[in-house]
Amino acid sequence: MPPKRIRRASPGPSGLSAGERLKRAKLTGNVAYSAWGWVGTEVTDVAGISNEHRLATCGFSRNSNYSLCSNKHVDKRKTQSPPTPKVNGHVELEAAEEQAGDIIVISDDEGPTCSSKACKQNPYCLNYLGQGKWEDAEDAYEEYLKVYDIGENPMLDARDGQTPIGLKNLGATCYANAYLQVWFQDIPFRKGVYECQPAQDAQHPFEESPIFQLQVTFAAMQHSELSAFNPVKLVESLKLRASEQQDAQEFSKLFMAHLDTEFKKQQSPDLRSLIPDQFQGRLVYNTVCQHCHRRSGRDSDFLEIEVNLENNATLEERLTALLEPETLSGDNKYFCQQCDNLQDAKRFTELHDLPPVLHFSLLRFVYDFASMERRKSKQTILFPTCIDMDRFVGDEDTRKQCGQRHAKESKNLYALRGILLHKGASAYHGHYEAQVFDVKNQAWYQFNDETVTKIESLVPKLDAGKKGSKGSKKPATQPPKGRPPKKRRRIDDSDSEIEIVESSERSQRGEGSPAREGPEYISSKDAYMLVYARVDHPSRPGPCQPANGHASNGASQTDDRQVNPPPRALEVVNRLNAVHRKAREDYTKREREARERFDRIRSIVRDIYRTWNVESRDEECVVVSRQALEAWLSRHVAQPKASKTSPMTSPGPSKDAVPKAEETASSTSSEAGPSAVTIPVSDVVCSHGKLDPEKAHDMKVIKAAFHSRIAGEDDCLLSPRLTTQDVCATCVQRMFTEKLYQVEHPQLVSQFDDVVALEGDEDGYYISKAWLKDWRLARPKMHVEGATDPSPDAEEYLRDVVCEHGGLATNQAARRRISAEACAILQELFPNWRPPSTSTEPCAVCEALLHISKEDKREYRKQAEEEKARLKHMHDNALNGLTALLEDVPCAIVPSQFVRAWRQWVMRPGEVSRPETVDNSTFVCEHGQLAFNPNVPGDMDTSMAIVRLSDWSALKELYSAGPLIAIENTGGKYIHDLPVCLDCRLKRRTSFEMTEVTIRVLGPSDPTPTPQNYSDEPLPHSPTKPVQTTLHKYGKRQNEGSRKSKRIRQVREYGKRRRITITKAMSVKELRVMLSDELGIPVIFQRLFYRGHELNDSSATMLSLGILSNDLLDLKEESEDITILTDSDNEAPTGENGKKKRTEGQAFGGTLLGGNSLSSAPSSSQSLAPLSTACPACTYENGAADVACVMCETPLPNAS
Repeated sequence: MPPKRIRRASPGPSGLSAGERLKRAKLTGNVAYSAWGWVGTEVTDVAGISNEHRLATCGFSRNSNYSLCSNKHVDKRKTQSPPTPKVNGHVELEAAEEQAGDIIVISDDEGPTCSSKACKQNPYCLNYLGQGKWEDAEDAYEEYLKVYDIGENPMLDARDGQTPIGLKNLGATCYANAYLQVWFQDIPFRKGVYECQPAQDAQHPFEESPIFQLQVTFAAMQHSELSAFNPVKLVESLKLRASEQQDAQEFSKLFMAHLDTEFKKQQSPDLRSLIPDQFQGRLVYNTVCQHCHRRSGRDSDFLEIEVNLENNATLEERLTALLEPETLSGDNKYFCQQCDNLQDAKRFTELHDLPPVLHFSLLRFVYDFASMERRKSKQTILFPTCIDMDRFVGDEDTRKQCGQRHAKESKNLYALRGILLHKGASAYHGHYEAQVFDVKNQAWYQFNDETVTKIESLVPKLDAGKKGSKGSKKPATQPPKGRPPKKRRRIDDSDSEIEIVESSERSQRGEGSPAREGPEYISSKDAYMLVYARVDHPSRPGPCQPANGHASNGASQTDDRQVNPPPRALEVVNRLNAVHRKAREDYTKREREARERFDRIRSIVRDIYRTWNVESRDEECVVVSRQALEAWLSRHVAQPKASKTSPMTSPGPSKDAVPKAEETASSTSSEAGPSAVTIPVSDVVCSHGKLDPEKAHDMKVIKAAFHSRIAGEDDCLLSPRLTTQDVCATCVQRMFTEKLYQVEHPQLVSQFDDVVALEGDEDGYYISKAWLKDWRLARPKMHVEGATDPSPDAEEYLRDVVCEHGGLATNQAARRRISAEACAILQELFPNWRPPSTSTEPCAVCEALLHISKEDKREYRKQAEEEKARLKHMHDNALNGLTALLEDVPCAIVPSQFVRAWRQWVMRPGEVSRPETVDNSTFVCEHGQLAFNPNVPGDMDTSMAIVRLSDWSALKELYSAGPLIAIENTGGKYIHDLPVCLDCRLKRRTSFEMTEVTIRVLGPSDPTPTPQNYSDEPLPHSPTKPVQTTLHKYGKRQNEGSRKSKRIRQVREYGKRRRITITKAMSVKELRVMLSDELGIPVIFQRLFYRGHELNDSSATMLSLGILSNDLLDLKEESEDITILTDSDNEAPTGENGKKKRTEGQAFGGTLLGGNSLSSAPSSSQSLAPLSTACPACTYENGAADVACVMCETPLPNAS
């Protein structure tokens, strides 16, 4: 049965699908061809290049593939197409959809797609040059103002409504700014400052008084129209050093003492007692004898209550600990006057009277006896938003009774009004900020010098769903005894680490006390001062919600307005406000003028780029570069790139201000004005001043009329003015020749490859293998644009085939055979080339020399082995510096260059030439004496080597050697027969252009070199083993890789020596940079010494310093000192405790607060009076001025 016939598969569709549009723009027709598609087809000779061909190289030809793209930035309102007509309420297209499935649509008017990528090289597409930056008026205007500098906007410095203003930091005065913000919110204190009359005399004018400057500062904080005030006058009046950071609490105490002194000079009784009435409280130090129960007490005033810190303790707990009694026993017994003997006693403190404004000083900065320096405590303190101080006032019984009462009945209920913060880990540096309650706005603010931020809520409300009922849940861990369980929530109201801690019902009551609503707590690691104000509103809300009530110092908004600055201070602020208002008016005027200029320029620019496209290739047009058009479009709205030769300056804000881009160049033309800006179109211009076809991808064509409009209306000239007919004919011919080569060369190689092979023993010709390999490439490396390829017998390739005798070379690997047909093809290109036939015999002379050469190599090897065996000691030791092996052995000097050359010859005798002579004449002067001193380490440089005298005798027999320089090392000194010529020695060491010097590296603990202690001998701790001399290339190393760290570790072993190369004209600065690269020691830590003298002049050269060849310089590395006060938290690790010992500064010494001036400050050599005196009875440290102990009233021994 015949096999079953298989049905042939149906052919796939080859046409368009139903309804698909035929994109004819993708089809390549005969009329369109590329810029150089005519090379090798239409034109094969330079003479055949027509004008149409030249236009095609730049895309200007009528048959060019580039289309005339429509302008995408034309006003859409003018170019909207008419609406599609409707028939019976439906669009005609919808009515014809049923037939669309059977129709193939061919569009005759379809244009090519215009995109940034597709039209990047289209000279007729002007759509993607940066016009978009002009479309949005506001964005363009913002960029325009960056070019037209009209000055900074004063409104940026204006005060925002009634927001408190900040204080400028003058360097390190943040500590003072923080306290000023707190004191300003104290209305009675501010009122007292305003009413104070500063003392004045002829030597101290009224304006220089600190009181007056404080009045001006407060007046500015109250009435200034600026967002920040500069308190420089106040700082100057107090003689504070603005660059030194001081202790904030010390500043507060001293400044308050100064103000109290000034207030006491006033006539008003209220002013004289303002500081005590507002800030001063009273406490009593009590001591009770345990034997006779005699009680002695001493009253003491305080401006702040000092509280020790304990981690995660509340403020109330620390106050309770402060009032706890202390037992005096053992070595610390109390001397009772009634018992007339040392007895056990109890010492305790009682608070009796509290001021309206209560300051709690948290002892954040403590003295560490282990390191003997101050440090910052990082312990957390929890403090309430309000505190009932009745629980801490009076004796123990009174305090217990007050603990049973409700807080609403308290006479000493205080609300939190200020938190002073210290940012940073160190007590010696950091940053001070303040969180203060503003009495006028009844809101909290964060004050960080000039920056003032409103805190929406210092105690935010917690989510009720998450919060639950207070005290309903037990904590996960049992809290310590006497401490309430707390619920914490971290907030981000400021930069400090603050937590809100909710207290349970036990937080403010003892065992058995009635239930009350507890306050909310704030936790901080940075707080160092808390400011509370007494709440005395008759209808108080809950104790934990004091913000809606009024504190005794937190007057209402009406009271704040009634506190007015004195006229003189207000006049200073009014002048500042007037200057600010004038600046705002001037800026508004400049801005209005700039806006008018911008609107005019934008109208011109947009009108030009919306209509500058050519509509026909025959239209009159001008060719410019893409870069020039982009520069013109952006010159009003973009910063120009800075020139490398001359930096540009910002234009002034005048009406006729010129943008920065216009300062680069200027030119004149018939259309443009005399001050017109020239934007060159050199990006598309060749060296002949015509259009360069090689840069056609950057060419753009615009209407000639708009080229004139740019010059006339925008005063900008695009120069030179070139048309499409200005394509450079010379460049076209050059490029044509090269492209024709690229077309014809592969064809020629293909023809050559077809006939190059030889069949059997057929005769052919020899050709250079290297030349043929390169020539057969599509782009031969030998080819140079504009020149013919070198022939196979060019000098570079001739020796591959023909030897120096004119015969066939013996090296068969350098040549190959080709057929006669292939040779004929190459001879058409190179008519003068005459290759040798494959039947030619190799050169007889070269073959004979080759045989002789092999014999000679064996002889050279034998001779080298004999000399190496005879001069083995010189071969092994002459260049390694081991001169210790030659002590008390007669020796001689030979050039080290000879030894190196001889060793190279011994290693490769058949490849390296044998040295001819041993010439020592460079070491002997014209007078027959030594030009160097063997006993000076710098004279015995790397140019000479020491060999045994027996080796010199062998060299004398083998080579032409002389003159003999015999020396002998006797252990500490070289003995030499020839004397040293001093003049010639100095001349030899100074007449150099480049030489080596030795750098001796000294550590921080090594003594500093001086002319008295200078020595070129090794340091006592330096290794006695000689170090091998290492030569280094002059200049900066670029490729050291991972070996650099190992090299640095080796060199940084102090006392080592390093050889480096210098030049006569090298400066000290350049030498330091080289040493930084070579040794890894930063320039700032280098101290260079030459013969004990420090090289401080960085511009001095080696010649001017008198540095000799092979001289010795000392490099001492200094350790880094970071004890200067900075914002960094890093410490300086050194010493036994891991930290560098700090030197305490003079604090406020020399300032007005210190009580003396800089000129009257005692010197460190003068003895200082003791700061405190210990009581002989109770050992309490009393002040130096106290006559009796403040604790036990015992007379002090230093009382007069």
